[in-house]
Amino acid sequence: MSTYVYGITRADQQLPAPLEGIGEPPLPVRTVRSGKLVALVSDAPTELKAKRRDLLAHQRVVIRAGGDGPVLPLRFGGVSPDDDTVTSVLEQRQERYLERLAQLEGKDEFNVKASHEEEAVLYAVVSADPELRALHQAQRAAGGGTHEQKLAFGERVARAVSAQEQVDAALVEETLRPYAAALTHGPEGTGWLANLSFLVAREQREKFLAAVRALHEQHEHLQVQVTGPLPSYSFADAD
Repeated sequence: MSTYVYGITRADQQLPAPLEGIGEPPLPVRTVRSGKLVALVSDAPTELKAKRRDLLAHQRVVIRAGGDGPVLPLRFGGVSPDDDTVTSVLEQRQERYLERLAQLEGKDEFNVKASHEEEAVLYAVVSADPELRALHQAQRAAGGGTHEQKLAFGERVARAVSAQEQVDAALVEETLRPYAAALTHGPEGTGWLANLSFLVAREQREKFLAAVRALHEQHEHLQVQVTGPLPSYSFADAD
């Protein structure tokens, strides 16, 4: 039977027991050891699908296993042919994994997504540009202006908002970077001007979260959503 892999940690790390993994009913989680490393594994279900129940079970195993130390979490769906293959991989990559675990020690991942509050950013870009402000006032005085004038004004505002998105994306990164040991850029998504994951030492957590809150307080047109602490998926590089 194939082996499903949740994550990798040090062999001397205390792990909670019992741990229940994916599957219906939940499959028991066991360890596969090689040298100074263990992999958290279970049998792989015959059909592996990204169901909410199994996604949460995978996450729960990784979080609970990380209670006493760092874990290199694999993303959902990591299947190996068998336990012997897992053992072989741990043996071949032992030094690399141990080095990565040391880098993750005492740190957690936080994901930050930033977007614009539409009305607020429109007000901000028009107020900041004397020409746009004058055009806006002139159109209001003329009852809104002609159709062509409205289109031209709208295009100028759209360009100004796009430029502001780049400015604010850099602002979010520059503001939060000093409180993180590392950061990665996530996939771009519709509606987000920044999608960043930060690796934050636990002693820096409150300062990091305070800096996130300050971004919105000091820039009302910015909406900042933070999720965490999370397992360090973006920084594990566990292959």
